[in-house]
Amino acid sequence: MNEEDLRLIKQIVKESVYEILETEFYDAFFGMLNAFEAGITSFKQQLGAEKGIIAVKEETFTCLQFKTQHGNTIGDFEVASKDSNEDVQWHHAFNILKNSNATINKRYHEEGYQHSYWLFGEKIYRQKLEQKP
Repeated sequence: MNEEDLRLIKQIVKESVYEILETEFYDAFFGMLNAFEAGITSFKQQLGAEKGIIAVKEETFTCLQFKTQHGNTIGDFEVASKDSNEDVQWHHAFNILKNSNATINKRYHEEGYQHSYWLFGEKIYRQKLEQKP
């Protein structure tokens, strides 16, 4: 084996290790961070509910990019998709709704919110709340 062969082997090993770390490690690491965030969010919500404190500000959701749509049954609503938003903001909002089991029939909102929020598939939906007189 000559110097050139050794250099090529080192380069191949280096690229292989980098590829493994980049895909497998980072996927697992971000999955773990998402799980931590979900647990912390759930804890904050439970603690806030017990103390009468709003645990999640609406800015968590309003920072997302939504697109307006119209449905025959529910009227005007908005949809935010992962690919149109920042990863960190998206996952934070998504995890809150996921932990709250937010669906179209059990929407998530706190006192003072302008919208109700729910998940369907991998998208976040919102609809303006009826204003109380």
